[in-house]
Amino acid sequence: MSFKSIIQDMKGEFGSISRKGFGLRSRSLKLVEDESMSIVDALKQSCWANMPPELLRDVLMRIEASECTWPPRKNVVSCAGVCRNWREIMKEIVKNPELSGKLTFPISLKQPGSRGSLIQCYIKRNQSAQTYHLYLSLNQASNDDGKFLLAAKKCRRATCTDYIISLNPEDVSKGSSTYIGKLRSNFLGTKFTIYDAQPSNGGVLATKCRSFRPGSMKRVSPRVPVGNYPVSHISYELNVLGSRGPRRMQCVMNAIPASAMEPGGVAPTQTEFLVNKTDSFSSLPFFRSKSARMGMDSCESSLHSETKLLMLKNKAPRWHEQLQCWCLNFNGRVTVASVKNFQLVACSGEENGEDVIVQFGKVGKDAFTMDYQYPISAFQAFAICLSSFDTKIACE
Repeated sequence: MSFKSIIQDMKGEFGSISRKGFGLRSRSLKLVEDESMSIVDALKQSCWANMPPELLRDVLMRIEASECTWPPRKNVVSCAGVCRNWREIMKEIVKNPELSGKLTFPISLKQPGSRGSLIQCYIKRNQSAQTYHLYLSLNQASNDDGKFLLAAKKCRRATCTDYIISLNPEDVSKGSSTYIGKLRSNFLGTKFTIYDAQPSNGGVLATKCRSFRPGSMKRVSPRVPVGNYPVSHISYELNVLGSRGPRRMQCVMNAIPASAMEPGGVAPTQTEFLVNKTDSFSSLPFFRSKSARMGMDSCESSLHSETKLLMLKNKAPRWHEQLQCWCLNFNGRVTVASVKNFQLVACSGEENGEDVIVQFGKVGKDAFTMDYQYPISAFQAFAICLSSFDTKIACE
């Protein structure tokens, strides 16, 4: 009996139990109690109900260890979708990308990459639709479709440009339930801000700052509402002399302290997508009192002043006399010369130990590679790379 048929059998049994127990919600209390007893009986009759927890954990651990890459790794996700018990066990077994170097669940896209090695991805651009799709793959972008990760759509406005980022390639909009953030540029396309739909620091602002309901001074649930939280600022240096040369960029990571790059340092890791349980009106600036808005701003600024933030800069390319061009060592991951190509390193003040944290380069007309590692997440790296697509007349 194949593993796929086992999963389907398990889902079918629990699906029939769910339909039998929760099909009609308008029944009387006594009838509901009778149905709850039938659910318990059905669970007891299931061939999976009496499996010892130790055996179940051992089976799931073997599956997780054997399925290392996509598409076989989808079996790990299927196990987590069988029932709540299986899901909790899989969440304990599957390590985050920092430790395993694997992207398994959607939350992995908001967690720091692996330490010491780059996670290799690539971006496909559709110029007519103004969309960008991020894939996970170890092969060249032109030969493999890989595993879909994120999608972005460019939206031009009068004074800025927005790149809406979503988990669903079919619904890339801010009102979608799969919306996870956006990238916004200024009018010149020289400064960008990365906004996260939820605070990537695990709700630090929610615990240290107070949220207010309209007309009330009481503290609400620490689970912050879905909104736009700035997690990074990107700036491109203006080319006032008009000389041709590579772009110069700098990123300030608001959600990552500089100490994360030190030995034993820790970067904030989001473990789940937060649920909006507060009043939606309380997240709108119009419904906040002036004192509440000032309190939020002062709290955020104080957090930034207390902690030194991680700063990234582009690695300076070297001029190649024979090729007569600026060159960077991408280790074969970039094959086409482009002004969009870049490598980001931490601003440590030392030129010797420059480990590449994010690199981005062109391999085809509408294909680009994107590699990243700790302490940057796939979402943050994708947003940084999107800023390179925007036209920058003042920088070139």
